[in-house]
Formats: sequence, C-alpha cells, structure tokens
Amino acid sequence: MTSPRTGTADGADARDPGLQPERTRLAWRRTTLSATVCAVLAGKQAIHGGVTASGLVAACLSALVWIGFLAVAHGRIQSLGAARPPQLSHRRALLAAACTIAFAGFAVAVVL
Repeated sequence: MTSPRTGTADGADARDPGLQPERTRLAWRRTTLSATVCAVLAGKQAIHGGVTASGLVAACLSALVWIGFLAVAHGRIQSLGAARPPQLSHRRALLAAACTIAFAGFAVAVVL
C-alpha cells in the first residue's frame, strides 16, 4: 500500500525538491561568474600601466582566490544534484566567505 504522505510503498521519505535546488545552483553559478569578473578586473588593474613585481603578485593572488572560490562553488553545485543534498560544510562556507572578503580587499586596494 502506498503511503499518502510520501507516495512510496515502503513509507520512505521521497523528496520532492521542487525548484529550490535549481535556484541555489543558479545562484552559485551567478556568484561564480561575478567572482570571475572581479578576478579578471583585479588582475587587469594590477598590471595596468606595466608589469611590476607588486602587480604580478596581486594578479596571482587574485587568481588564487578565484580558484579557491571556484572549487567551493563547483563542489556545492555538484552536491545539489543529490536527492538529499548535504549541508554546506563549515570549512567550505568559511573558504567562500574568505574569498569574498579577499575580493573586497582587492577592490579597496585598487581604488586607493
């Protein structure tokens, strides 16, 4: 007999994910695109007017931060494909936040 609550014969919790995982996946992709634009602009600004040692270091740091954020975002996007996606780990959440703060720091450094 089928359970009216879950719609399955064994009463197991069948998840109807609806659109939430898709919205979350798209949000991670938009954020990754924004991070890519930030990294490219920071790198461009760092080497604007000639390549210097400090500009090259800033461009490399920007690329490193972008790669870190990309790794977190890609892992999260992949995990959202599961029927019951796991929560974002504290470590990955801190890494994403650190990358965001680093990009903000790069923006301030570029303006000053």
